[in-house]
Amino acid sequence: MAEFTMELNDEQKEVRDWIHGFAADVMRPAAAEWDEREETPWPVIQEAAKIGLYSLDFYAQQFFDPTGLGIPMAMEELFWGDAGIALSIVGTGLAAVGVLANGTEEQIGTWIPQMYGDADDIKVAAFCSSEPDAGSDVASMRTRAVYDEAKDEWVLNGTKTWATNGGIANVHVVVAVVDPDLGSKGHASFIVPPNTPGLSQGQKFKKHGIRASHTAEVVLEDVRIPGHCLLGGKEKLDERLARARERAKGGSGGWGSVKNAAMATFEASRPAVGAMAVGTARAAYEEALEYAKTREQFGRPIIDNQGVAFQLADMRTQIDAARLLVWRASWMATTGKKFESAEGSMSKLFASETAKKVTAQAIQILGGNGFTREYPVERMHRDAAIYTIFEGTSEIQRLVIARTLSGMPIR
Repeated sequence: MAEFTMELNDEQKEVRDWIHGFAADVMRPAAAEWDEREETPWPVIQEAAKIGLYSLDFYAQQFFDPTGLGIPMAMEELFWGDAGIALSIVGTGLAAVGVLANGTEEQIGTWIPQMYGDADDIKVAAFCSSEPDAGSDVASMRTRAVYDEAKDEWVLNGTKTWATNGGIANVHVVVAVVDPDLGSKGHASFIVPPNTPGLSQGQKFKKHGIRASHTAEVVLEDVRIPGHCLLGGKEKLDERLARARERAKGGSGGWGSVKNAAMATFEASRPAVGAMAVGTARAAYEEALEYAKTREQFGRPIIDNQGVAFQLADMRTQIDAARLLVWRASWMATTGKKFESAEGSMSKLFASETAKKVTAQAIQILGGNGFTREYPVERMHRDAAIYTIFEGTSEIQRLVIARTLSGMPIR
């Protein structure tokens, strides 16, 4: 078991600096353009693929880093570059995590490579969980998956929303209801292979921030997929549903080891989202710090004013605290330590709220300039708003933490 350390090793530092260079030299110069275009930045993704940054191998190496710090370190540097472009580069990762969390070894080996493609033929993937009437309330999910035993096929019907890469993806991972009587415990995840009839893109959303990342509805109309596209396999699903039914009959309300397909994905990804927020917050802080050191008012740099200096001190302190929470949760997850106090949710909650606050403070320090698109803090502030919303709102994170601490079903 790798011991926790506050210091990145030489290999991690080399990777960090490599990603930082790509973020500074390729992503940042393109950020404003793709934000305005509100389109997937395919040329930037291709550049990332050419150097191995957008690839299964790279993310596998970081995912299996024994310290747990590979993924958060990579996320922070990419989102320091630009959140919208970074999400286009890493958005496939959520679908990949969905397969890793719920799939068999054979499914992992078959489908994850198809999510990325290669530098000459870029592919992306989408994880489809949220619905128009079921975001945080996953128990209200309506997309149904019905098993056709005669053909060994699953038939999917429903509409998904807020799907990163939804509709343009090569592979879609879809969470659907297989037993509506079990609420969120009656869900399962499915692979929808490329060019499957019945899957189409619905509305593409025009967003407040992360505009370079494609977000859309995914419509499923009698989508038939082979039985082997059920992640984890039918035998494992039947066993899980049987346990859930027994617990429901017992009326104890304790689901124990019965796992929800969507929540398993989000549990694994929340610290990574926290790292994304840290990257955006750090970028805004650095812009504000440099501006405060060079902007003069009343004959001196504005950083000489206590009101500005104290804001910057608070910003840096909050960013470092958020990073430490993210690193702790990532290390715990990698070393098999249980989130007994919802440490994963803590990391996402604090980092997300920090990003919103720090980017707002950066605009304040830049004054009128910060309110214009001539300076990147305006875009960073818009981008930061998403962190307290996607993959579990801040309110949901607080609910998870409170329930974990109390052991009670707080409502």
